[in-house]
Amino acid sequence: MSKIGKKPIQVSREVEIKVEGSLVMVKGPLGQLTKNIDSVISVAVSDGKVTVDLKNKSGDKKNLALWGLSRALIANMIRGVSEGFEKKLEFEGVGYKANVKGDELELSLGYSHPIRVRAPAGISFKVEKNVIKVTGMDNELVGQVAAEIKSKRLPEPYKGSGIKYAGEIIRRKAGKKAATAA
Repeated sequence: MSKIGKKPIQVSREVEIKVEGSLVMVKGPLGQLTKNIDSVISVAVSDGKVTVDLKNKSGDKKNLALWGLSRALIANMIRGVSEGFEKKLEFEGVGYKANVKGDELELSLGYSHPIRVRAPAGISFKVEKNVIKVTGMDNELVGQVAAEIKSKRLPEPYKGSGIKYAGEIIRRKAGKKAATAA
């Protein structure tokens, strides 16, 4: 039995859910999301709760994993259309800057040219001092865009300059002077 899969999902009044076969549509104040769920999973909506269950109760590990995954994806869809998701990225380095121009994020990261990242539909950027906020209602897309921004200049272990997630700890290395002094 999946510990996560058997928990029902509470749905607020502002969120509307439709299930048509294997397609789940969730509509809320921030927008609408749709996801195609695997055919071994059944989704039922009743009394403000969504229950996810297996159609065939066999102990197949793949099906049990899909059960928990499907429940988590539906819960993220419900949370996304009602609250939204946000990833914070911190950048540090001499001359590093970030600006939002329309739906584009312009980064100056020590290269000879500025780097531009276009926001996909449903994603928005905000910049405050040295923090970039990526917000949207699709958790998967928010995480993907944040990972793409981080990949433009990964944090390096000597000075700590680069782009990292807020709260991420970068393991620092000693430089040449510290190594020869020992």
